[in-house]
Amino acid sequence: MVLFADRVDAGRTLAPLLSFLRDAEPIVLGLPRGGVPVAFEVARMLGAPLDIALVRKLGVPGHHEYAFGAIGEGDVRVLDPNAVRIFGITEEQAREVEVTEQDALDRQARLFRGDGEPIDPRGRTVIIVDDGIATGATARAACQIAHARSAWRVVVATPVAPPGWEQKFSSVADDTIAFATPHPFLAVGRWYRDFGQVTDTEVTALLDPAP
Repeated sequence: MVLFADRVDAGRTLAPLLSFLRDAEPIVLGLPRGGVPVAFEVARMLGAPLDIALVRKLGVPGHHEYAFGAIGEGDVRVLDPNAVRIFGITEEQAREVEVTEQDALDRQARLFRGDGEPIDPRGRTVIIVDDGIATGATARAACQIAHARSAWRVVVATPVAPPGWEQKFSSVADDTIAFATPHPFLAVGRWYRDFGQVTDTEVTALLDPAP
């Protein structure tokens, strides 16, 4: 069963579930790259500013699927002390991973933002949008960065996620919203007719505030 024709359709389907946040004057952040077309439709419906959530999770050396922290724009760094302890990560190891991810973050910032600055989330409601949640690691990192940058409220929204997905965000998000939580879940792309790769050019165009 297909739920969405493409990411535009998914965004338009998800957006009404977030209408209750319109009066909060939120900021909508799309996770690169696939989350941006979805976030664009949400931001348009809410009349909210759109930005990109530039974050990099810090993967455990040798087990990159596990995150021990994240970095974001503005030299924000958050660590998960439990993960650091469990995996025995030294400060030197953490810094080595951080340097690599900082280079990638800087490249993304130059590519997608140019000379522009990220929208300041201080005291604002931030809606973090992705095209689907699987492990949720990147979205969790985006939540941590938003809180570290003094966002007042952080909401994670996605068209599709596995059942029970919200439990992964209980400590980092104030609210979680998904249009569908099918079982079995298997993969995000299963629920889209068109789940082709979103290009850097498409992302840049969607983020361009010019009419």
